[in-house]
Amino acid sequence: MTDAEMLTAQSQGTSTGSGSAPAPRRGGRRREEIYKILFVVPAALTIILLFGYPVVKNFTMSFQEYTLKTFFTGKAPWVGLENYVTVVTNDVFSLALVNTALFTIGSIVGQFVLGMLLALFFHKNFPLNGVLRALLLLPWLIPLIVGSAAWRSLLEQDSGIINITLENLGIIDTPIPWLTSPDVALISVIMVNIWIGIPFNVTLLYSGLQDIPEELYEAGSLDGATGWKAFWHITWPNLRAVVSVLLMLGVIYSLKVLDIILGLTRGGPANATQTIATQSYQRSFVEFKFGQGAALSNILILISLVFAIVYLRATRRRVDE
Repeated sequence: MTDAEMLTAQSQGTSTGSGSAPAPRRGGRRREEIYKILFVVPAALTIILLFGYPVVKNFTMSFQEYTLKTFFTGKAPWVGLENYVTVVTNDVFSLALVNTALFTIGSIVGQFVLGMLLALFFHKNFPLNGVLRALLLLPWLIPLIVGSAAWRSLLEQDSGIINITLENLGIIDTPIPWLTSPDVALISVIMVNIWIGIPFNVTLLYSGLQDIPEELYEAGSLDGATGWKAFWHITWPNLRAVVSVLLMLGVIYSLKVLDIILGLTRGGPANATQTIATQSYQRSFVEFKFGQGAALSNILILISLVFAIVYLRATRRRVDE
């Protein structure tokens, strides 16, 4: 074999080897993709079983006459929109809808305003800053039913610490019926929910404040942007993303609050603190009309979904701008 033929053979072998090299690489990539999918499958199945199935089951139940008898007979006749018509035309539904709106708006405004003030306060360096911030998290850490029980004892009309303290200070002459008066009960429940939600607001807003560069305040001070002007022109624009997320989460959380109301008033007195969430609980686990309870919960999900869509559209519009 001549030298030219040997060089030609070597070049062909090299080209053949280089041409077959990507094959195992593609196989390795396929295996890697399969491994990724296998790692995701358990989490996906868990989400489907724990979240997807209850949502679908709740949706189908709302169109059935699903009662306590169903658990023994296994029969749940299909009734269409009858459950929705029944709960919407009930006299308590309109009151529960108004109470839900008032409870949500009052809680969000109170939690956000107080949370913002406390976040700005803790943003400054002073002794025991970290200790006080840690203590502020206690309302958020304790179980809701425990917090409700504690507040119920504080708000008792005759023996509650709050009324006794106000009377000793000469602020009131007669005890205030915090939980037994239809005119005051909803305000009391909102106050307790504000107390529970403040730590969450402070945590997110404080984190947002920490991400704002100090150089912006220094540059703003040179232009006279101090105090309120610094907050309006520097702090607030940089906190808009955090605030939008915070308000959206606050609305969704407040709409579904149940533990606090059940622990304090159980929806009373005279349905003064009834919300859609408590009505759904009442129909499902007190009257055992699970179909009607599912219909109310679906209405609550729909309201939350509307707020979520509004938030996503507003966020997308802000990003486009």
